[in-house]
Amino acid sequence: MSILKSFIVFEGLDGAGTTTQARNLARYYEFNSRAYFATAEPTSNPIGKLVREVLQKKVTTTPEALAYLYAADRSDHLYNPTYGIARILQEGRVVISDRYFYSSLAYQGVECDIDLVRTINAFPHPEALIFIDTPVEDCLERIERRGEEKELFDRENFLRAVRNNYLEELKRLPDEVNVLVVDGRKSIEETESEIRRFLSSISL
Repeated sequence: MSILKSFIVFEGLDGAGTTTQARNLARYYEFNSRAYFATAEPTSNPIGKLVREVLQKKVTTTPEALAYLYAADRSDHLYNPTYGIARILQEGRVVISDRYFYSSLAYQGVECDIDLVRTINAFPHPEALIFIDTPVEDCLERIERRGEEKELFDRENFLRAVRNNYLEELKRLPDEVNVLVVDGRKSIEETESEIRRFLSSISL
């Protein structure tokens, strides 16, 4: 099983706080003069933009087609010779990603055949995976507070199924992946401190 060293991934339901914590970690590295690169999925590259249009309900497609789009965006995100994660890691920087292929296993795994989703997402694992486990009700409340229109997957029953998929996938991870499961009900500051301690313990 391939592991990408110095690659840190944040995962969780929409509204769990992954974006906030990924951003805070990037700021922490910046403050400590640590060479890093912060990124997210879907990306802002052409395929990622199409994925976002589907999520925003501007474009309609099938669950299977969306799964393939996610995988294509991820492949480009990882292996693009100009801006890919693999190249950036070779430069000696730590890469922080807000979401990775675990999101596809959790989200697309609800509506698509999970074996298909796993097959098209056979990408290397990160060295560190941080799963922010936030109750569905809290996530939906946070999304509501943002004042944003709900995206394609922001439905209670769907998110419950997504959370179950995440928990199942965590059990399948190889031992080489360092995993932290954080209680998403903690304050931003408490969560941030817990993440820093975890990463420090594995020299990241």
